[in-house]
Amino acid sequence: MQDDRRPDPDALAAALAVAHRAPLRIFLGAAPGVGKTWEMLNAGRQRAAEGVDVVIGVVETHGRAETQAQIGALPILPARRLAYRGQTLEEFDLAAALARRPQLLLVDELAHTNVPGSTHAKRWEDVAELLEAGIPVWATLNVQHLESLNDDVARITGVRVTETLPDQVLELAAEIELIDITPSELRKRLTEGKVYRPETARRALDAFFREGNLTALREIALRRVAQHVDADVRDYMRANAIKGPWPAGDRVLALIGADNAAEGVVRHAKQLADALRAPWIALHVERPKDSVSGLLKAQTPAALAGRLGAEVETQAGRDVVTIALDLAAARNVTQIVVGRPRPRRFRWKLPVAAQLLRQGADFHLHVVPSTVQRSPRRFRPHVPTAPLPWAMAIGMIAAVVAAGELCRPWVDHEALGMVFLAAVMAVAALQGLTVGLVAAALGFVCWNFFFIPPLYQLTIDNPRDVIALIVFAIVAASSGVLAGRVRAEAVAAQGRIEGLRRIGLFSRRLGEPTTEEELMIEIAQQAAALVPAAAVLTEGPSGLVTRAIRPETSGRLDEGSLAAARWALSRQEEAGAGTPTLPSAAWRLLPIRTARGVAGVLGIRPPEDGGLSGPTLQAVAALADQAAVALERVHLSGEAARGAALSETQALRTALLNSLSHDLRTPLTAIRGAAETLRAAWAQLPDETRADLLASIEEDVGRMTRFLGNIMDLTRLEGGDIAPRLMPVPLGPLVEAVVARVPEALHLAVSLPEGGVTVKADAGLLEQALTNIVENAVKYSPVGTGIVLRAAVGDGMARISVADEGIGIPPEDLPNIFDSFYRARRGDRVVPGTGLGLAIARGFVQAMGGTITAKSPRDDLARDGLPGTIITITLPAAGPLVAA
Repeated sequence: MQDDRRPDPDALAAALAVAHRAPLRIFLGAAPGVGKTWEMLNAGRQRAAEGVDVVIGVVETHGRAETQAQIGALPILPARRLAYRGQTLEEFDLAAALARRPQLLLVDELAHTNVPGSTHAKRWEDVAELLEAGIPVWATLNVQHLESLNDDVARITGVRVTETLPDQVLELAAEIELIDITPSELRKRLTEGKVYRPETARRALDAFFREGNLTALREIALRRVAQHVDADVRDYMRANAIKGPWPAGDRVLALIGADNAAEGVVRHAKQLADALRAPWIALHVERPKDSVSGLLKAQTPAALAGRLGAEVETQAGRDVVTIALDLAAARNVTQIVVGRPRPRRFRWKLPVAAQLLRQGADFHLHVVPSTVQRSPRRFRPHVPTAPLPWAMAIGMIAAVVAAGELCRPWVDHEALGMVFLAAVMAVAALQGLTVGLVAAALGFVCWNFFFIPPLYQLTIDNPRDVIALIVFAIVAASSGVLAGRVRAEAVAAQGRIEGLRRIGLFSRRLGEPTTEEELMIEIAQQAAALVPAAAVLTEGPSGLVTRAIRPETSGRLDEGSLAAARWALSRQEEAGAGTPTLPSAAWRLLPIRTARGVAGVLGIRPPEDGGLSGPTLQAVAALADQAAVALERVHLSGEAARGAALSETQALRTALLNSLSHDLRTPLTAIRGAAETLRAAWAQLPDETRADLLASIEEDVGRMTRFLGNIMDLTRLEGGDIAPRLMPVPLGPLVEAVVARVPEALHLAVSLPEGGVTVKADAGLLEQALTNIVENAVKYSPVGTGIVLRAAVGDGMARISVADEGIGIPPEDLPNIFDSFYRARRGDRVVPGTGLGLAIARGFVQAMGGTITAKSPRDDLARDGLPGTIITITLPAAGPLVAA
């Protein structure tokens, strides 16, 4: 059993989280000029006098002498200077505050927007970081800067506040101190020039600072502080296992069910909450005996409560009163609103209102009468219209009579009474109360007529026969009632299981699409499996756009349905057929709500022969929720992919710029130096020196030309402009061209099979790929070591390999060696290059339908020497096949 004295684990966890964060105290002003900065500085000076290290992080005095005087000897952190649009502005220096780490930091104007280039966009974000760093903060804030009040303040004052902060910032505050003065006193301060300059004050008195405006802002501020105090009280009660209610503030609980008084209960609770200026909760308890139609009927008042601003809760259980009282005690409810019970002649137990009146002595109880006048409910037995239940009852009794006639010599008629009783119980359990009662009467008649002496006569002259009739009736009635309850609970359980199964199915099917377009089609298909037709609509540049409709022969939505779709999209409420809004529309429209707002509308067309059943509506609502989750997943996946692509592009751009700065600057510097030397001292230089300088210029120009060529080839590859012209290419002449293009390959040995090798490739692309591979081998091989180019054919594929005896490739770099701008780590050895040669070779080979691989170390080299590398190109062979 649950221990009522156990503290709430969530409340303890929240308290622990607050304990790990430095405290924040907010001086909340009802309006500008009430003295919140003055009060903060005054309290700070008092703490400094007590020996606390108090530092002013930032203060805005607005030229007010009284505020300036309150600074006194308090130290002020130097402001951070930032250039913005040709001006130098001063901002709060977060880094200096973190480095200084005072025992208390004073920060003015919490809703201030920082200059671009600051650590955070808003000052409250600076304060949040200070709190996480363990630095206590006092800050000032005006109530009109809260984001949720922006529209209300604009309607009251006619001024739209541009600097706002989220309401959740107030939840960071351990203390909130309301700074308030009367409207007349504040207007007097304005008139005396203590808030603004005289000319500004005169305009403000006729605009923002009208007495009505100030009174309304004052009430808003008081309510906000009261809400914060109420939350503190509830957290304290939960953390200390104090059973409510505490009469510190009012909270209303409305009990709604599947009756005619439910909507009246909701409206009365709303009126009571407005009169008390209190929050309110609407509770619906699903009981196992509730039918599907009852569960569906309870959805209407629950939806009404949600639209009226209630916090709607649904719980499952048998005892409505216990659940309601437990929730009321846990949420510190003071007022409970319940509907008046229907008049009945006979009751097995007290109605809910009477039980609440007896057990809820700590709460105020409001009983709301039903707005629909109904006559007292009378018992109307359910009479089956199908012949099967009656046939079963008659057949069971006839079978017992036949068995009794056969067993008459051996079975006493009293024992046969038990058999009749078992038959009656079976019929009642399977077919319900009414059929069970008929079976009881028929069984008694047959038992009396066929088996109780005198035989074949209907006589009830023995008292035990009367008792038997009574027992038959009681057993049949009890069995029928129990069977009906079990059947209702089975139907409810089956409905819940079916709902969970549908949610699991929707989750699996909607988790497969990877694009928004595919997901829209899948949503429509899943909905169309439940109803005759379904569609998904989203907001486009010129209005609603039908993204998917199934079946495709359903046609377009009519104007009434489109109007309902626009309503559902803008108001985030269901509209169309079967709803109070635009019920004449042919389609029913459900909003698809995500964390970003309404992503679209799910439209379903009800069957022509009737409306939508309760389970179908629940399944469609579950589908809309799952669709929202799936859409959010697709959007987040798309953003992640775009972010990854952007990061990859940025990395490629950075590598390209670094390569350009290095591989162009070096040869350009050499060319410039050689050219300046030749120009300044041409006549004095010997012929050999002039020749060496000119050769150096020629070599560097060639290096630049190859680099720019690689850049152009990489651009063509990434842009998809490579269109290879595949044809039979003899490998011998192509290898000779490669050797001619790489004069440094003095030790390159070529090994081709007899008869040569012909591959299916593009001659230009293959020549460039082999040239890049040979240049890479020369670059990373010591002078004098051998490089071998081999070719072989087998299984219809030609394999061209370039093997060197160089420094090899580390195992951790081998998977990335063909990536753009990737260069293997080689310790202190620095080899000139851009990391593009092998990447271009791979791109060209793959464009021709081949593959390229690298292997290091070589298996055929000695273990005590350099590891060497083998790079192999595989392409389709086009010449005579030679065993590899």
